[in-house]
Amino acid sequence: MALATATALTALAGLAAASTGYSIYAGEQGRKQQKAALRQQEAAQRQAEARALSQQRSSEQAMAAANRKRPDVNAILAAAQEASKTGSASTMLTGPRGANGTSSLGRTSLLGE
Repeated sequence: MALATATALTALAGLAAASTGYSIYAGEQGRKQQKAALRQQEAAQRQAEARALSQQRSSEQAMAAANRKRPDVNAILAAAQEASKTGSASTMLTGPRGANGTSSLGRTSLLGE
């Protein structure tokens, strides 16, 4: 009977060790899966941020394109024709009498508006 009890105790000890070993193994597998899921979530977050930044830039470029000023070509041509009447020595900045009040210096925009 002592042999049977010893054998049973040995079997129980082996079963407990196997159970503990499986618990450790399962815990490690769960930890690895959590790490992999975290890496995937971080990658998805980076991609979402990149898409949002790209959309923001596209939106800003579209707004800038829509808000661009267009030159008044007719006014520029009329000013050039008027300036040509003052003589051959005139330029856009000076006329035959020197600097005039219609120059584009001092205006706030590149288009002279």
